[in-house]
Amino acid sequence: MALVPVTRTDLRFMPDARRVITKPFIPGDDVSVAGRSRVEGILARILELSETEVAATLGATWEQFSFRHADLGAVLEQNFAAVAHHIARPNELSPARRRLIGAYFTSEYSIEAAALSNPSLVRAPDQTGVPADACRFIMSLRAIGEGHVSSIQFRSGLIDAQGAITVDPIGRYVRTAAHRAPLYDKPTFRAKLTELRSYSETAATVLDRMPDHFSLAHLEGVIRDVERAAEGDQGVLKATRTMHWLASSNYRSSFDPASSLSERVLFPAGPTESHGMEDARFVRFTDDDGKVTYFASYSAYDGYQVLPQLIETSDFATFRVVTLNGPCAVNKGIALFPRKIDGRFVALARLDNENNHVIRSDSVHFWFDQQTLQSPKWPWELTQLGNCGSPLETECGWLVITHGVGPFRRYVLGAILLDLHDPTRIIGRLREPLLAPESDERDGYTPNVVYSCGSMIFGDRLILPYGFSDVGTRIATLRVPDLLTALLASG
Repeated sequence: MALVPVTRTDLRFMPDARRVITKPFIPGDDVSVAGRSRVEGILARILELSETEVAATLGATWEQFSFRHADLGAVLEQNFAAVAHHIARPNELSPARRRLIGAYFTSEYSIEAAALSNPSLVRAPDQTGVPADACRFIMSLRAIGEGHVSSIQFRSGLIDAQGAITVDPIGRYVRTAAHRAPLYDKPTFRAKLTELRSYSETAATVLDRMPDHFSLAHLEGVIRDVERAAEGDQGVLKATRTMHWLASSNYRSSFDPASSLSERVLFPAGPTESHGMEDARFVRFTDDDGKVTYFASYSAYDGYQVLPQLIETSDFATFRVVTLNGPCAVNKGIALFPRKIDGRFVALARLDNENNHVIRSDSVHFWFDQQTLQSPKWPWELTQLGNCGSPLETECGWLVITHGVGPFRRYVLGAILLDLHDPTRIIGRLREPLLAPESDERDGYTPNVVYSCGSMIFGDRLILPYGFSDVGTRIATLRVPDLLTALLASG
């Protein structure tokens, strides 16, 4: 092992199946023996109940589920609205029957029943009331539930002057965000379609009818007109569905300001991430004018392919989600540097599944220039390597925690040091792993893995959260001077 003492703290973050959200439950549109859809059949049976039966059933349901959700009444009304168009006179129904119908078309989803892993750590935007020699932090976590669907959760806590870490109590509920589509920029939209090899004559026809900035509703209206004129042409339908898919993948999310950070979960909302939002790498980015924005690149998975997307926030209550563009915006593991270098955005990326690359751009949303930085070298990383979050600035250089994959697909953590002015130049590289799975960290959904999506420096300590074997998360600490000494000696 590396000659750098690492201390594992007693903190563990383990999955809790009791943390549940609500989701609409709409059975398939298959037709029953009676010649009606399942939704229509369920509604017919509920409508046949007497008001006494409605009140009793709703009362029992409320008793079983209301304490698990912050505003169950609003949820039931919302899910009633999703099926109300199947009812002849929905406005004539009693409030109790409306809510009961909503309950039949609602299900719970345990967001972290399988795992709570792959964390990243940043300094919190609000340090109000925190002593000058302490720091409040925010940690993101990859929560994995039924079907291996991943979402993004948060925890907060405090690091004191002695390096002791305390974690804030977890909120009572789990809440998803309200979503709305943003305005789209026509040149950017056209560029992304071209990159996806989907800019066709149909796409051009649609965009020609759009202003320079347009809404999802406007796009949907034009698409409907184009599809009607096409009279079922499959080529036209494929093009318009791709355009709608792309637009739906960009959105804004906002949480109730009264909710606590630990209650908020970024759950898949766009089609590109329908099967998961994986491995968010959060970074506190400071622009040249001093403005601070928290960015997080993550892997959006739709069940077939992985696309990198970007989260932007300033307060962890309102989030903007956008697709990343350009030939270097591919694969997993993009990690932004925390500031521009020579006036340009810089990031680490694993474009080819094996090597670490440095990519640069004049825009955080478009990535074109790349240079290979690091290739597998030592036995513990010969299968592949990658970054474990955004580089950390030190007086000696950019500190990068890496991961390497060796025999039996065993993941371990390493470290490299990059030149402050030229991040394509490695000036230090550990020959041995910095952190490897211990015996009580080896077994899980994905055995023999330790993995991190971002650490932070506070004082002279590196605070290194890491997931183990797709089960839970731990936090380790080490002295930054010890690590820098080892890295500079290795160079």
